[in-house]
Amino acid sequence: MKVLILAGGSGTRLSEYTHEIPKPMVTIGNIPMIVHIMNLYAKYGFKEFIIATGYKSEVINNYFTKNAEIIISKSKDVIKLNYISNKNSKVQLKLTILYTGEETMTGGRVKRAEEYINGNEFMMTYGDGLSNININILVEHHKKNKKLATLSAVRPPVRFGELEIEENLISSFKEKPRLQKGWINGGFFVLNTEIFKFIKGDEIMFEREPLEKLVELNELVAFKHESFWQCMDNKRDKDMLEEMWRNNDIPWLK
Repeated sequence: MKVLILAGGSGTRLSEYTHEIPKPMVTIGNIPMIVHIMNLYAKYGFKEFIIATGYKSEVINNYFTKNAEIIISKSKDVIKLNYISNKNSKVQLKLTILYTGEETMTGGRVKRAEEYINGNEFMMTYGDGLSNININILVEHHKKNKKLATLSAVRPPVRFGELEIEENLISSFKEKPRLQKGWINGGFFVLNTEIFKFIKGDEIMFEREPLEKLVELNELVAFKHESFWQCMDNKRDKDMLEEMWRNNDIPWLK
């Protein structure tokens, strides 16, 4: 199963860094955030990635081509390469770096990756969130529930979209409401390829029309994760993750 990472946004709330590089390339312990995320998936045996780029895509392209073990093919919009993510364990990842446009919304980025997805299912996450979520259990949960989409639900600081959950089915999805009740979208999705038919174009936000439609159809299930989860939404978050790294308190790698 392939993993799609959305890495094309401008990350304006982390502008101290993102005026020069895209948010997924901001480092924790001198390692880009996106590499930390890929290492999490690789730990559970998922080693094929599609990176959907946009803002400052050349920074991501340059980093991975410079550090590639093998460059399979390279064009203006698509680079395919093999990359060793951990020099000690020699874990080899297969990457497709796909330019999806500067202004494309999250749903549009997902849609543009459609032709690079094999099989009936794939995983998707954002390029700015870390967790110790067990990916294998997440996938098992998705398969057991037999719905079109599984979303990881987490309990973080009160700053994000809110979910209402009834017996594992998501009954309401509200993007960043004024009032919050506990569970939010933590990323780390498992999706059936049927999801593509709910995305009409580049202007679609994945977190709005597609997910709202899945809720309406009772096709969006929650995987409740109550352990570590942290996004890197602003400098405070980045500093906190750096401090965890310095103290060797790194739950996303354990």
